[in-house]
Amino acid sequence: MSAFEYIVLDNRGKEKRGILEGDTAKQIRQTLRDQGLTPLTVNPIIQSEKNAKATHFRTKRGISSLDLALITRQMAALLKSGLPVEEVLNSVAKQTDKHRIKRILLAVRAKVREGHSFASGLESFPNVFPHMYQKTIEAGEESGHLDEILDRLADYTENRHKIRQKTTLALFYPGLLTFVALGIVGALLAFVVPDIVKVFDSVERELPLLTRGLIATSDFVRDYWIAIVIGIFATVVFLKMLLEQPLAKFAWHRTLLNMPLIGKLVRNTNSARFSRTLGILSSSNVPILEALKISGGVLSNMPMRKAVQKATIKVREGSSLNQALEPTGYFPPMTMSLIASGEASGNLDEMLQRSADIQEREVDSFITTLVGLFEPILILLMGSLVMIIVLGLMIPIMDMNTFFQ
Repeated sequence: MSAFEYIVLDNRGKEKRGILEGDTAKQIRQTLRDQGLTPLTVNPIIQSEKNAKATHFRTKRGISSLDLALITRQMAALLKSGLPVEEVLNSVAKQTDKHRIKRILLAVRAKVREGHSFASGLESFPNVFPHMYQKTIEAGEESGHLDEILDRLADYTENRHKIRQKTTLALFYPGLLTFVALGIVGALLAFVVPDIVKVFDSVERELPLLTRGLIATSDFVRDYWIAIVIGIFATVVFLKMLLEQPLAKFAWHRTLLNMPLIGKLVRNTNSARFSRTLGILSSSNVPILEALKISGGVLSNMPMRKAVQKATIKVREGSSLNQALEPTGYFPPMTMSLIASGEASGNLDEMLQRSADIQEREVDSFITTLVGLFEPILILLMGSLVMIIVLGLMIPIMDMNTFFQ
């Protein structure tokens, strides 16, 4: 039995959509006709999802980390109450008010009812349930502790959401401040300066260098502002297309690692993500080589990802994880020390979680400090630009008597 998504016309001619379970689309159509509805489309949900990937816009469409954490937490709670997976999926689907989540959960439930495992049902929606999520569920099913695994996954996804939300909020204000500052300076150059410099049209003596530069900049901004906007847009598009190329992207990511402040932030962020993912996979009894492969895949920095891939090969050859990762130089000494301690004591998963906690706190503190420094620096920079504009206008005005002699 599969889950089908349908669109019908009711007696008033209004379109309605919904989901029904059945063996075939023909059966679903007949069921809808029996209810006095006119079927327009009836498609298996999994097939509809695959068709949706044909367009670039929806290829990477998933659900938010908060929604994923919520349904994961609900499934864990229901499993602890003794309900089978099939009923758990059905109950969570009924509780959600988001149509796409409902259709995905019912599609997974249909796969489970056909005899497939929970993890294999999730594989039909890789953009919704990451590979790490699927492998952890698979390990939970094999170990018989699926409810505990789901609890850990819920903690993991909630933590990822909090970090992403905190980072976004921290960067929003500096970004807005930068946009406003550039807008104010641009408005001064385009509208205020041209009106004031008309006073100097009758001046026969040469204006100060600062004033001449200000006038030239103002004329350029006023005459070519459309070209400037197009140029900025074209540059952004070009850089985006360039960074989609593997070699250019790798070189850019390596450059980020070598930057004084940004490099530390990138290393700590990716180290925390690696440690957290590897820790939850290790505690879920996922084989270490598979866990390393998945954990390396969640890293956003390509050189660090490649370093983990090389370390995986060394681990496969018999090396310890600490010895395999340490030569890369990408992971903080604290992380390496905790990994070594975990391997020696047999508590690797616990040490990895502790490392992730430390790195996440350090990243949070670093971002807070960086944002705190950025604000006064930006204010000083904007004040300096405004001061230059004011000086460029005021120097000849204050010396007006000399100009007219």
